[in-house]
Order: sequence, then C-alpha cells, then structure tokens
Amino acid sequence: MTNPIALTLNAIPGSSSQVVHTGEEELSRLLNDRLSQLHDQLLEMVPSIDRIACVLYDDDSDRLKTFVNSTRSGEAIKGYEFPLKESASLSAIASSGRPRVIDDIQAAVKPNSLHSNWLLEQGYRSSLTVPLTDQGQFIGFVFYDSCQLAAFTPIVQRNLELFTRLINMTISNELNAVRSIMASAQVARDFAHLRDFETGGHLDRMAHTSRLIARDLAPSHGLSDEFIEHVFLFAPLHDIGKIGIPDRILLKPGRLDPEERQIMESHVTLGLEIIDKILGEFALQDLPDSHVLRAIVGGHHEQLDGSGYPRGLRGEQIPLEARIVAVADVFDALTSRRPYKPAWSVAEACTELNRLVAAGKLDGDCVAAIERHAEEVAAIGDRHQDALTD
Repeated sequence: MTNPIALTLNAIPGSSSQVVHTGEEELSRLLNDRLSQLHDQLLEMVPSIDRIACVLYDDDSDRLKTFVNSTRSGEAIKGYEFPLKESASLSAIASSGRPRVIDDIQAAVKPNSLHSNWLLEQGYRSSLTVPLTDQGQFIGFVFYDSCQLAAFTPIVQRNLELFTRLINMTISNELNAVRSIMASAQVARDFAHLRDFETGGHLDRMAHTSRLIARDLAPSHGLSDEFIEHVFLFAPLHDIGKIGIPDRILLKPGRLDPEERQIMESHVTLGLEIIDKILGEFALQDLPDSHVLRAIVGGHHEQLDGSGYPRGLRGEQIPLEARIVAVADVFDALTSRRPYKPAWSVAEACTELNRLVAAGKLDGDCVAAIERHAEEVAAIGDRHQDALTD
C-alpha cells in the first residue's frame, strides 16, 4: 500500500517532494484544485471517500458558507449558506471540537432543510464531520461522505486525521494571508485618517452586497464558492489607493476641477501599486485568487461603454469581480446618508442603478441580482449601520 505520509507530504506547499510551479500556472492552482488532488491521493488509502467538502464560518452573521469541495459521486452543493445556530448537532461539534460520525445517513438525517434534502438525494450513506480551527478559534467544517454504510471506522478516522490537518492548515494559511493584507490596508487607512470619508460600515455593507451579487450570479456565470468568498474578502480594498491622494482633493466638499479629477483618478494605479507592495512584503504573490484582488482594485471604476478609468475597458473586458464591486459600491453610496443628501430607499437606488445600466455604465446582471434580493440588501444595511454623527 502507498505510504500515506509520503502522499501527504507531496501535497504540502513548500515540501521537498512538491513539483515547483511558477507564474500564471501557480495562480491557477486554486483551493478546489488542491483539494481534488488531495482527494486523488486519499482514494489510494480510503477508496470509499466519495466527497470532501469544506465550509467556512462567518462569525459576524453566524452563518456557514460552502467554500471548496471535491465531489466524485453525486452533485456538489454550491452557493449555500446556513445559520449555525439552527443546527444543534453542528453547533455541538463546533463548541466541543470533537468530530461526529454518522454510520447510516438515511436513518439519522431528517429532510428538514435544503442541505438535509440534498444530502439524502445524493445517496450518501455515512459521513464524518470534523471542525476546523485557527489559533483555537472555530472557522468551519470539513465533511467526508461515503456511499457505503459505516465507512468511517476508527481505523479510517485515524487515516483521515493527517489529511484533515493538511486541509485545515491550507485553509488557515490562506485566511491568515488575507488577514495580513487586510491588516496592512487598515493600518494604512488609519494612518492616512481615511475614516473621515470611508466608514467601516460602508466597507462591510458593500462587501456583503458584493457577495450577495456574486452568489446570485454563480449558477448563470459558473462561479465557484471560492471565487464568491474572495470577492467578499477583497471588496473592502477597492479604494485602497486613496491613501495616496492629498486631503485637499480627497476631502474637498465641492466639485473637482480637471487637474484635481486627474489626481483623484490616479488612486486606482496607486491602489495596484500598494497591493503589489503588500503581496511582495508578505511573499503572497501566489495567494490563490490574488488576481481577483488586483482586478477589483484595478477595475472597479471601469464602465461598460468604455468611459471609465484608468484603461477605458469595455463590456466583458472588465473582469466580473470588478463589475460586481462597482455596482455594490454605487448602491451603498445611494442608500447611505451623506452631508449633501439623505439615504435613498432600496427601490429608489435600484431605479438609479437601472438608469446607469441603460446608459451603458453598470452591469445589468449585477443590478438585477440586487433587485431579486431587495430584502436581503436592506437587512445588510440595517446590520451594518454607520454611527450617527451630526
């Protein structure tokens, strides 16, 4: 039998057994690909594993979110969110830190939720659920499923322990890398006193709205859960380049003159330079989906008719993630109170967004996604309100 330790070492980034990949090839090796490769290796040890899936936990909303999966039998569930508190069994696993084995899914699971219904329909017969942690904090679950009854014997669980640790380490490393970028950006914002124009509430709202749009478009545009999560994580950095814009222009209450407008628009190029600097400082150039981050920062002011900046891109030349963030950003600006205007209602904002779609500025699919989820975007606004100021 193949040595499981050797198999696992081959999958660990940076190990001597790993084949080195560079450039765009490395950027394309997303977590789904890594998990699929790991699944291939695992099947040599435990042939009965038909599915491995990881979900992330969002502490802010107490929701579990599908993230990455490798599904060999059945159809993968994607774009699904579920409040952790609504599942007593999963809540118990999260709080205890102990895994759970179900030997007969058909007998133990009741069809009382979308996930339960899906699980029963796939024909899985047994499962192992293991909590994922990072520095002692619960961050999600890894699910192993099999089409065989009682597949997860103590010996199988012991064989899976090393693989689970590798999966946990890989996800933790990526989340920590993203946190490093976010922390660096926050320090830069605070140092430049950007809180005067860009509130934490705004960043939270537009990030959650961006994820809502991406989740809605996932079936029609073939978007992975990993892509959706990266759009959510990176959206707050869209205007990071504004830390390099002088306050006399950045905080000017009136209309900018042409020279000032040109300086203001340079924040996109500055933003890309800052992101590349941060990625380089933390050696994160190969961070999965770092190209999504660069696309958001570099493309969120492009417009479909080519009138945007800095490159004057048209239509689908503009990356979808940039089009998503652009709509979320404009929507939040319209529905937020400003010194010069009251907050618009969701309906009023959608009317304006559709006007901009007709004018060739914004992506109509992204705007339609907001309209389809009007109640959800209103709830996002209520949950992440700005502190009231005079």
